[in-house]
Amino acid sequence: MQPTALTKSVPKEVQQLTVYSILFSISFSHMLNDTIQSLIPSIYPLLKDSFALTFAQVGLIQLTFQMTASILQPMVGTFTDKRPQPFSLAIGMCVSMTGLILIAFAGSFEMVLVSVALIGAGSSVFHPESSKIAYLASGGRRGFAQSVFQVGGNTGTAIGPLLAALVIVKYGRNHTAYFAILALIAIVVLIYVGKWSKPHLYRMKRQKEKGTLKEYHSHFSKRTVHYSILILLVLIFSKYFYLASISSYYTFFLIQKFHVSIRDSQFFLFAFLAAAAVGTYFGGPLGDRYGRKYVIWFSILGVAPFTLLMPFVNLFWTGVLSVIIGFIISSAFPAIVVYAQELMPGKIGMVSGLFYGFSFGMGGLAAALLGLLADAKDIFYVYHVCSFLPLIGLITWLLPNLKKEREKNKSSFQTQAR
Repeated sequence: MQPTALTKSVPKEVQQLTVYSILFSISFSHMLNDTIQSLIPSIYPLLKDSFALTFAQVGLIQLTFQMTASILQPMVGTFTDKRPQPFSLAIGMCVSMTGLILIAFAGSFEMVLVSVALIGAGSSVFHPESSKIAYLASGGRRGFAQSVFQVGGNTGTAIGPLLAALVIVKYGRNHTAYFAILALIAIVVLIYVGKWSKPHLYRMKRQKEKGTLKEYHSHFSKRTVHYSILILLVLIFSKYFYLASISSYYTFFLIQKFHVSIRDSQFFLFAFLAAAAVGTYFGGPLGDRYGRKYVIWFSILGVAPFTLLMPFVNLFWTGVLSVIIGFIISSAFPAIVVYAQELMPGKIGMVSGLFYGFSFGMGGLAAALLGLLADAKDIFYVYHVCSFLPLIGLITWLLPNLKKEREKNKSSFQTQAR
């Protein structure tokens, strides 16, 4: 029997080591976590009306949430690399649940900021540790595992605006508290994940102490690794600055340009985020198969023609192009994260925290800066400026090709064996 296109390059014995129950559990928890998080931008129009906020203040809410998460994530990852904390995921979810309940009943702009900061803090614990667990449960299929994990988050991000439109927009902001049930479900699942991960996390720690697990890729110098990490961070910058224009201001763009209702704008946002969830799944397995560099290149640069066109089309084609953009651009992140993890295999938590944290930080910074730009100009000007960002993907050609390096080393080993 011939292997499928997505598993052809993975040895059969390695495939059998993939722990699907843990992968799907962590993906499901990611879905619940990001559903909670995505309620924040989904209720921006309600918060803007309730507290008479400017676009800059809306951007500050997003900045507070994402900067809280981004600053803490690399620290959390570094700490758990040295001192494994298998049940930190459940604790972090408790913090997020507290923030969710507070935002439902916040009576001031300042309390809204405190609420989103707590949700951000919970996220800072969840992402680096759960990404590491996906790596441990991958059985060598790292791109596939990262995609399964990430698609859960993207699915939750897509579901959040839909639930907000059907529940919160219809019945009021205080109904946000009902979504604490999702956090409770996630806590139960994460306790199960923590029990499985405990021996695996400590085994990884012992391997590093014995020197059998190296901190850097064995075939590249530290300088090459650091240079490649910097390039990947620049690509994250271009991706998430553009995504911030959609996640934070797409509803305002649709309302002002096409005069759709708040409720209808949420359905357009859901379509974009659902397409992003689907695209995320393909990025990791295709990276396993064809090489992560090619997936990154296609995802960032390949979306440019569609982003450049979107500000000039009607409502129907805006919806169509947003779906295409969401599908293509989302495939980059699993490939980028796994590429970075393979460059620094002894620092999985730190690397995961760095890239998740940086993506959150860039999203938050972009939301604030784009809010200021929208106040100074208008929301349409924001979309014209952001449409050029994917062209930064041209720098992908500077990255070393890890897949070719592995094949070259494999061929060299076979020659020596003969």
